[in-house]
Amino acid sequence: MSEWSLHPQLAADTAFVVGLAVCDVRLMNDANYPWLILVPRVAGARELIDLDDTVRHQLTDETDTASRALRSAFRPHKLNVAALGNVVAQLHVHVIARFEDDPAWPAPVWGRVAARPYAPDELAERLARLRDALRR
Repeated sequence: MSEWSLHPQLAADTAFVVGLAVCDVRLMNDANYPWLILVPRVAGARELIDLDDTVRHQLTDETDTASRALRSAFRPHKLNVAALGNVVAQLHVHVIARFEDDPAWPAPVWGRVAARPYAPDELAERLARLRDALRR
């Protein structure tokens, strides 16, 4: 089996936040929403069922960690958690903080409004805030 590598689209669309035991946690470059992407470092994984039990359970724990960090840091109305992969087949989990006044509420975030890339200083602040929340 080949070695794990991050899909080029995920690399282009996200910024590295932290590495956890199984996943790289990345921030989607869309300032419309606090939006994390968890990518298990497992070569060839496309579906949750491609993970062995131990790694799948750890992914669940890390999704919980990311969800709690977003809730703590941003106090959203709702958290959206999904593993879709229709465009990028590499297994990844979206954890999105949603607010009743966000641009897509109450609909899904995909295809509603154009992504608003972070300004450099805004990105640095968001990454620091997330790293702090993920350490708790």
